[in-house]
Amino acid sequence: MGRFSKMHGLGNDFVVIDARESTLDMTEARAMAIADRHAGIGCDQLILIGNSDRADVSMRIFNSDGSEVEACGNATRCVPLFVGRDVLIETKAGLLDAKAVDGGASVDMGQPRLEWDAIPLAYAMDTLTMPVSWEDLPAPVAVNVGNPHVIFFLDDLDGVNFDRLGPLIEHDPLFPARVNVNFAQIAGNNHIRLVVWERGAGLTRACGTGACATAVAAVRRKLASGPTTVSLPGGDLVIDWTPGGHIMMTGPATHVFDGEADWARF
Repeated sequence: MGRFSKMHGLGNDFVVIDARESTLDMTEARAMAIADRHAGIGCDQLILIGNSDRADVSMRIFNSDGSEVEACGNATRCVPLFVGRDVLIETKAGLLDAKAVDGGASVDMGQPRLEWDAIPLAYAMDTLTMPVSWEDLPAPVAVNVGNPHVIFFLDDLDGVNFDRLGPLIEHDPLFPARVNVNFAQIAGNNHIRLVVWERGAGLTRACGTGACATAVAAVRRKLASGPTTVSLPGGDLVIDWTPGGHIMMTGPATHVFDGEADWARF
């Protein structure tokens, strides 16, 4: 039997497994089975907390489709709550510093990557105003915050067919590693409404890296400056970034319950 915690950040929910004392062989099929909301435990992402030679702990992230991804901002905020202290976390996206705050955590998400080959894109182009689009969407911005994002700034989010456009863009050959698709609307001074189609997970109530990427894109487009509130369906995150600096993300993290499972059955 193995222990796990069910946690969430703004409704983006996780099964968090402590693999520091006993390793767990995580395969794509096993991650999918655990994430299944009918036959498994159910989650948007599965999080494995392990040992690290470079940090306090390591974190591996698996989407509900079984694919392993580099970064997850909402999950990162849950780690200090899960471990019980401020932590430096080793991820595929680099080292992330997460500190507990009242009701959640503040995370240094590092510096964004803005070069076309760092997103990555299939060929060279301007990432601030990409000379491509889909249907009647405006020219987007591309940002990598440990994982790839494309951001569309729209006049009105209502009426957008996210379920149709999300997978169309996620799987476009322009994005060789697929992409997270962000639909944003400027709602006020340093305030952004955001809906995210998450790579490998679909529509989720919140996406922390999507909020970071969108705030970076808004600053680059001169649509925002300084700390920016990003309102997702699950709630608000505060993102602070100035060009050349690190992205700071602050928001809630919630422990729901603990449980035990026989991982050999998945």
